[in-house]
Amino acid sequence: MADILLVLDTGTGFWNPVAWILGAAVAGAIALLLYALGERGYKEGTPQEEPFLSGNPEPGGGLLHVRAGNLYWGFLDAMGGYYERLVSLHTGDLHDYVLWYMGISALFLVAVVVFR
Repeated sequence: MADILLVLDTGTGFWNPVAWILGAAVAGAIALLLYALGERGYKEGTPQEEPFLSGNPEPGGGLLHVRAGNLYWGFLDAMGGYYERLVSLHTGDLHDYVLWYMGISALFLVAVVVFR
């Protein structure tokens, strides 16, 4: 029983199983409390399940599908210059990727040796 109450000191912190169990219990209690405060008027199979589109009917045929390009449009547009150079480096040939990996690894090793 005394072993379970031991605190493992790693030098940079500590780990205590009792503290983790208590933390998990508190997190579970908070989750149950939030679940208990949830909406009780929900009825499965009713129009409540349909998405709300500001009162407009839902278009069919996957017209609401948001493509990944739309999600990252601003980011890709802002970083356009970087991506144009980066995409031009991608040849699709595995040999090129291995060569890049080995070159970057060699640079890191040189940097570690020089700045050690």
